[in-house]
Amino acid sequence: MPAAAPPPTHPRIPIAPVLSAASLRRVRGPGLPSVLEAGAARCVTSGRVAIALALRAMGVQPGDRVLVPAWHSPSMIPPVLWRGAVQVFYRVGADGAADIEDIVAKLGGARVLMVTHYFGFPQDLERLRTLCDRHGMQLLEDCAHAFIGSHAGRPLGSFGDYAIASTMKFLPAYEGGLLVSARHDLATVALQPAGVAFEAKIALNSLERGFEYGRLALLRALLWPALALKDALRKPRGASTGPAPALAPSSSDSSFTLDPAWIDKRSSLFARVLLRLSSTTRIATLRRAHYLRLDAALRGLPGIRPLYPALPDGVCPWAYPLLVDDADGLAARLGAAGVPVLRFGRPLWQGVDAATCANAAHLSAHVLALPCHQELRPSELDWLIAATRMAAQA
Repeated sequence: MPAAAPPPTHPRIPIAPVLSAASLRRVRGPGLPSVLEAGAARCVTSGRVAIALALRAMGVQPGDRVLVPAWHSPSMIPPVLWRGAVQVFYRVGADGAADIEDIVAKLGGARVLMVTHYFGFPQDLERLRTLCDRHGMQLLEDCAHAFIGSHAGRPLGSFGDYAIASTMKFLPAYEGGLLVSARHDLATVALQPAGVAFEAKIALNSLERGFEYGRLALLRALLWPALALKDALRKPRGASTGPAPALAPSSSDSSFTLDPAWIDKRSSLFARVLLRLSSTTRIATLRRAHYLRLDAALRGLPGIRPLYPALPDGVCPWAYPLLVDDADGLAARLGAAGVPVLRFGRPLWQGVDAATCANAAHLSAHVLALPCHQELRPSELDWLIAATRMAAQA
């Protein structure tokens, strides 16, 4: 089948959800659960802040061992270092499945095992839960890619002692994360408001991201004074002897760092309201449909193949991941064409290489993911597919 040529003028395609008139549309019918249904929850500003809070609640102390998957986002490691703990990287399989044998070999009195549900696809949670119980280890579910989803009839996040999520990957908000526990009430996790400037910045930035991608045009025209105010908030009045304090966490701008000043801060009112009003049925239905459309259109192209052979019923995908022989070359061609690309686990933490885990090194170098989020318009998805087919066959 010949590649479809993209139109001369391509749309700007958001790599993550952006606010639109449809974002709060209610969709009736059965849907997948979210981590909010897994247990007690606290709304924080990012997934990495939630990791830090979870490790603190788990009693992680300096020198404790925390088992972390060798294929990971670098943002997972600073919370471990913040506690003064030692990260111990365990191997993963060719698709990211946790290597149980390697975990057992590296237990060594480890206090916590972190497991990641890559792209929304769950790990073998029954075996991991049994392993942790047998060895007196606590399980931390990393649901940063799996805000919505189920396994064995239970919400993702309900198998661990604690779970974390990154709501900004699934909702059109400038910040947002969750700390969840099915086993603890989180009463000791006391969060403080981050201030009026933070609240204003998050609301306005979330709106402005929608405006940048052609959404909410009428509202943009009505809110031009507020957008001018946002620019003014960036420049505090008066002389300063040092840099002004950040009005939002660095995680909102795709950094991998952890700023301890945000660890005990509550998520913005904007993000919390959006979390409560958004339809998880709509989100999961559209993400699954977009994933399957991408899979049908791109599977079989030369030099690329899907990371996962099928989309199970309980999965709400974060993105559509591909294993690409020449991932750097394809990513460059897609970037030049204007197609947004996600490269999870690139780079890996310093020192993690093929000697640590050959599969992690391979996945880091060869996995390329395309957006499949719920705010993609049909025309944007059409163009994304056509442009990707053209780049893959170039």
